Amino acid sequence: MNYKITLTDEAKAYLRSLDGRAKTAIGRKIETLKESPDKIGKALSGNLAGYRSIHAASRYRIVYEVKVKTVTVIVIGIGIRKEGSKIDVYETLKKLLRSKILD
Repeated sequence: MNYKITLTDEAKAYLRSLDGRAKTAIGRKIETLKESPDKIGKALSGNLAGYRSIHAASRYRIVYEVKVKTVTVIVIGIGIRKEGSKIDVYETLKKLLRSKILD
């Protein structure tokens, strides 16, 4: 069963800001989510429980939510994993979720 892929405005903006090589690698990885997205990547916990994450283009992470009922994958964020940094993708997403910018 193929899932429909959608990206939040934040994810689209980040993807557009990347150079060609990284953008291509991340785009390919997102395409792999069309089949069995609930078996790819890892389930997140804490404030990001209910979301999953996969590695892409070495230092990047793609964070997404699987909607089984609507057969949809929503990519909520793309970014660099840099623990302890303000630009860490997980920390950025937690802030966006707390401020209700992402639902």
